[in-house]
Amino acid sequence: MTSIFMQDGKQTACTIIEAGPCTVTQVKNKETDGYNALQLAFADKKEKHATQAEIGHYSKSATSPKKFVKEFREYFQEKNAGETISVDIFSEGELVDVVGTSKGKGFQGVVKRHGFHGVGEASHGQHDRSRAPGSVGGSSYPSRVFKGMRMAGRMGNDRVKMKGLKVVKIFPEKNYILISGSVPGHYGSIVYIQK
Repeated sequence: MTSIFMQDGKQTACTIIEAGPCTVTQVKNKETDGYNALQLAFADKKEKHATQAEIGHYSKSATSPKKFVKEFREYFQEKNAGETISVDIFSEGELVDVVGTSKGKGFQGVVKRHGFHGVGEASHGQHDRSRAPGSVGGSSYPSRVFKGMRMAGRMGNDRVKMKGLKVVKIFPEKNYILISGSVPGHYGSIVYIQK
C-alpha cells in the first residue's frame, strides 16, 4: 500500500495494482458453448513450462502461454480473440469490486481468530487461562457441542471480495491502477477487478 495526496489536500491510502495488459484468449457464445463469456489471460509463461494442451489453446488466439486465466461472463462481448484489454477500461472516480485470496495465518487461537478476551481475570485461582476459549458445550443437556461453535483453527486463505472501492488514479503507460483502501492478498498476489 501507499498513499497519495488528492486535489483537496487530503491524504488517501491506496493500493497499486498492475491491471494488464490482459489478452483475450477465447470468446465464448451461446451457439457453441452454451453461454456468453470472455476468457482473459495475464502474465506470460515460458513455453517449456506449458503443457501441449495449453500451447494448442493459446495458438488459436496467436498468443504465448500465460500463467493466469479467468473467464468473465457478459463482459466485453465486442472483443475478439488475440486482442488486449488494458487499464483504459477503468476511469478515475468509479467504484469497483476487488476479489482475491486473503493472507493465510495458519492455525490460530480464539483470541486472534474470533476476538475472544480470554477467561476471567488474573485472580481467583485462574492459571494459564488468559487466552482460553472457555466452556464449549453443556454437560447433561445438550451433551454435545453445537455445530458452528467458534473455536481455534485455520485462519485466512479465503476468497474475499472488497466492494465499492474507488479508483483514485490510473497510469495507462504502465497499466497501473490506484484503488483506495486495501485489497485482499499478499504482495504480488493475483486479484480480479470487477466494474
